[in-house]
Amino acid sequence: MNTPSLKQVFTNPDHLFAFGFGSGLAPKAPGTFGTLAAIPIFLVIQDLPIYLYVSWLVVTFTLGVFWCDRSSRQLGVHDHGGIVWDEFVGFWMTMLMAPAGWVWVLTGFVLFRIFDILKPWPINWLDKKVHGGFGIMVDDLLAGVYACIALQLIAYFARLL
Repeated sequence: MNTPSLKQVFTNPDHLFAFGFGSGLAPKAPGTFGTLAAIPIFLVIQDLPIYLYVSWLVVTFTLGVFWCDRSSRQLGVHDHGGIVWDEFVGFWMTMLMAPAGWVWVLTGFVLFRIFDILKPWPINWLDKKVHGGFGIMVDDLLAGVYACIALQLIAYFARLL
């Protein structure tokens, strides 16, 4: 696999974002490290009004399609394991309207990683059939939707206890 060097990641804007500011260069579990790197940004955006938070998701997803497509083309590898911008956006999707607090950040992190790794239908189908930057991004966005629904259900039932 053609992995860019640290210097290449930090001097090429496509790689910089696609590789999650370098978090995707982790030698093991780059998707997990990418998701972890998304948490500090989430902490900054979590209190945005819903319309701005959703706008953030739309913009970062759209830019992710562009950056991930360009990065993967430059590397000559579709969906290189180090491309983790999709994990950033997928985690932020998970945390849409999440309750405040570290227990919810941790729960959202775990739920997103479970759905991203297991890829239940139609995530697995999208992962195999849809290519390019959109293909890289869309399966993780859907994993984020599934994780968001699960997180909201957990929060709802937690309030009933």
